[in-house]
Formats: sequence, C-alpha cells, structure tokens
Amino acid sequence: MPAYRGQTPGQWRRCPSGAGHCPRLHRVVPARPTGGGVTRSLRMSSIPFTLAVSAEMVFLDLPFTERVRRIHELGFSAEIWSWANKDIAALAATGANFTSMTGYTHGNLTDADAIQHLLDSARESLAVAARLNCPSLNLHGTGLDDKGLPVNPVAHVNGRMWLSACKTLEKLARLGEEAGRVFLLENLNTEVDHPGTPFARAEDTLALIEAVGSPHLKMNLDLYHAQIGEGNLIELIQRSGSAIGEIQVADVPGRQEPGTGEIHYPAIARALFDMGYTGVVGLEGWASGNSEAALERFKKAFTLT
Repeated sequence: MPAYRGQTPGQWRRCPSGAGHCPRLHRVVPARPTGGGVTRSLRMSSIPFTLAVSAEMVFLDLPFTERVRRIHELGFSAEIWSWANKDIAALAATGANFTSMTGYTHGNLTDADAIQHLLDSARESLAVAARLNCPSLNLHGTGLDDKGLPVNPVAHVNGRMWLSACKTLEKLARLGEEAGRVFLLENLNTEVDHPGTPFARAEDTLALIEAVGSPHLKMNLDLYHAQIGEGNLIELIQRSGSAIGEIQVADVPGRQEPGTGEIHYPAIARALFDMGYTGVVGLEGWASGNSEAALERFKKAFTLT
C-alpha cells in the first residue's frame, strides 16, 4: 500500500470547479517549520522513500538470482517481471525485500475469451507473491510479449473496451483484497516502447483506478513512460495523488538511471515528499555503465537535502 505522511481527515480535499491545475484532489500541506529547515521525518532519514530496483535491467552479467542478491546487499528492495521463468524458492532464499512483480502471465482486460485467462493467472501470481512476501502485483493494459509489444495490438479503444476493462479490474481488486495485496496498473508509452497498447497513458490508468475506487487497485506511475507520452510530470504526480501505489523511474532518452537524460529527478523527489508520498520508488531502467554506479546515482537523485 502507498504511504502518505500525515494523511488525516481534512488534509485532502476536492478543488473547487475550475480551480488550479488539480481537478481531483488538492493536498493541504501544513507549513514547514522555520529555523530547523526540515521536518522531523526528513531529519531522521534523508531518503523518505523505499528505493527498489528492477533485477531485469541491471547486473546483467550475473545469473538472475544473484542479481537480486546483489541488489539486496546494496540496500535496495528488488522487483521482478514474470515469475513463470524464475526459481521462486531461490529468490525467497536471498532474503531480499520484494516490492513488485508482474501479476499475470496470460490474458487481457477486455476480450471475453482472454479475461478468464487473466484472472486465473492473477490467482497463480498471488500465490507466488505470498511466497515472496511481495505486496504489489503489476498489470498492463494488455498482455505483452517478451519484447514488450502487445500480444494483440489495439489501434482504437472503444467504449465497450473501457467498460470491460473497468469490470475486469474490479474483479482483480477483489482478488487483491482477499489476498491482502494490491494490483498496480502501469502506464506505458506507445511512441517508443509499446506501440498498440491500450489504456497506456497515465491519464487512462488514473481514470480506471478512480472508476474502480478500491484500495487494492492503484497506479504504478512510471515517469519514464509518462515523460515520453505526456510530460508535465510534477503536475501529473499531484493530480494522481492518493491513486499512486508506486512510482517507477528512468531517464529520457535512453531509459537509463536518473542523471543521464532530461528529467530533473531531484525536483521529482521533492514534489513527492511535499505531497506526502513515502512509498516505493523503483528504478526500472538500464545502467548506463557500471550497475553499482547506476544504483548510486539513483539513490542520490532521491536523497533529499
């Protein structure tokens, strides 16, 4: 579940119609104390987030289980994609903290003959998540192949597909509730990496999450994808608010660690902290060179000073 500081009644309110850039929720943030310069929570830890790293994209010279072990040794949580080709017992034995994994192996949100496959594989994924003590399971607008391309590309999303996706996500949220876990719907970019993927924009994923309205279905807000397809990242974060279940990051262009491209991630970190987010920030990007150095740059970008 995402963590927000001081989330007590009255600290989130709806903006008046037409007010500002936040049409849904506006956070009333108490004034920061003067003199001390930072809040008590920031003094206790200069990294207020749980930093996680996708083992699929770093330490590529190592066997997969050893990648997870190395990430853990460096003090980060680990994330994985499909569990179907992994040694789950070996991963659990690393002692790593897993924050996210793919929550399905087959199916999609909209096609009648594929929805049941999605739900069945989601149940299987929940069982694996229990073995890894992984709280969150990732979803996409449709099934993706091993190259990240949609198994069934979609040129246009019609109204029937929206309704079907919403109903399927409601069922997934109920499965998550029964298992005590959260499904995350990730936004993707269709310009570079995932052409033909439906419900790809962050605007789309947010609309679906809000329509379902369950604490067991949240956004995996991937800022790499959002920068390519939408931009205005800080406003997007603020607009998404408590719908966020995880933030994923990589720089643009190149999908490498923060500091290698155009996104000013220290400003992103500050914006997240200011809105009260203290949940998972996951690096889902390639290392521009040495993997350990890339993880250090990621850590530095999300260290508040």
